Amino acid sequence: MTPVNKNGSLSRRKFIRNTSIAGAGFFIIPRHVLGRGFIAPSDKLNIAAIGAGGKGESDLFEFAKSPNVNIVALCDVDDRMVIKSKERFPKAPYYKDFREMLQKEKNNIDACSISTPDNVHAVATLAAMQLGKHVYTQKPLTHDIYEARILAQAAKKYKVVTQMGNQGGSGDGVRKAKEMYDAGMIGVVHEAHAWTNRPVWPQGIATPTGIFEVPKELDWNLWLGPAKQIDYNPAYLPFNWRGWWSFGTGALGDMACHIMDPIYRILPIDYPDSAECSVSNVWKDMWAEGNYVDSCPPASIIHLNYPRKDGKGNIKVSWHDGGLLPERPDELLPEEEMGNWDGGVMLIGDKGKLLTDCYGDNPRLLPTRLMKEKKMPKETIKRVPEGHYLQWVNACIAGYGNATTSSPFEYAGPFTESILMGNLAIRSWMMINPKLKGLGDKYMGRKKLLWDAANMKVTNFDEANQFVKRDYRDGYSLQL
Repeated sequence: MTPVNKNGSLSRRKFIRNTSIAGAGFFIIPRHVLGRGFIAPSDKLNIAAIGAGGKGESDLFEFAKSPNVNIVALCDVDDRMVIKSKERFPKAPYYKDFREMLQKEKNNIDACSISTPDNVHAVATLAAMQLGKHVYTQKPLTHDIYEARILAQAAKKYKVVTQMGNQGGSGDGVRKAKEMYDAGMIGVVHEAHAWTNRPVWPQGIATPTGIFEVPKELDWNLWLGPAKQIDYNPAYLPFNWRGWWSFGTGALGDMACHIMDPIYRILPIDYPDSAECSVSNVWKDMWAEGNYVDSCPPASIIHLNYPRKDGKGNIKVSWHDGGLLPERPDELLPEEEMGNWDGGVMLIGDKGKLLTDCYGDNPRLLPTRLMKEKKMPKETIKRVPEGHYLQWVNACIAGYGNATTSSPFEYAGPFTESILMGNLAIRSWMMINPKLKGLGDKYMGRKKLLWDAANMKVTNFDEANQFVKRDYRDGYSLQL
């Protein structure tokens, strides 16, 4: 009798153990026999790409470094972006609509790499998960807070291997930093700062106008995905979509999943209970003119308050972007860098300070001479020498429950929710609503939100809740 697991699918390990190779014959276990989430030992991991140009192209390059990977299908809405991927993987069929690809190729696909504009992440990822496909989704995991909650729930329901594409989460740096923190080297932390040089694309600009012909290589309707219907404009793509609320999540969404990962991974926090912000005064004046409301701000500072899970008070986490920086610590020598070019993190404890570069790299105590004077703790956290991408590949091959990833959706979902609270604070006062035009500083003053995480609701400013969950265009849904 063929053994099955509690979900009714074949237990791969027991099946392999109980299956004999008789005589000279060789028994090939077909993938459909093993059930959802399992890869036949005679097979490689068959990966399909939803978004195969730009970052999607480089993601495929990383996956293909494994000899155990086949790239079996490509999907992109813009023929211009996918040229190199099609050349590299000429046998992979090419689609423009991920929904069509998933249906036609579902028996050939084991896993999906999702690297689209932010607003398509959730719908494409959930559609793949519902077919039992493992998923690697680029950061930020989702465009909206509600979407992040749904994908975290879906990871438990559909039992597939998941990973968000914040590569620093698998780095040695964040593990060393946590070991230093756990050893009590900076004491109890009640304040943390994170910063980035982003945006390096246009933000704080007027909504584009004009009538343009859609390039023949581009399916504009599919590019919009679940976002509201608007006319094509070259200002949005291929990269500058990050600065527009309809498609991207700004500097915070782009880089916080990288930079804030040490904060969220090291400290005893989950969801903030409040969020507030300030933005460039120049942009504030532009906003009052009424035609800058679709664009993310050029620079912002966001403050998130987290109750510590250990009951030792709160932790105030501050985010700085657009060239704005926290105060330089006195312990840092004038010639020493505060983080690196892309950004950094500083944890302030009652016994000291810990500084890292972007991605949690190069953790060091302040003043930095302490790194030589203090005895560093032993390694207690397993490293990921294969890296973030191949960690996911290997976990997919091992099967759900048999291996771990650094940023599974159970972790990445709440982390993404937490980050997107900052954008909720920004959007709560800039409100895409003509009646608010001209309220100026009176409206700007309403910028601290009180957050009920369990119910995903702002409790003191109901107008902000419209940004927790979007309405999708017909043809797209997020139903578990």
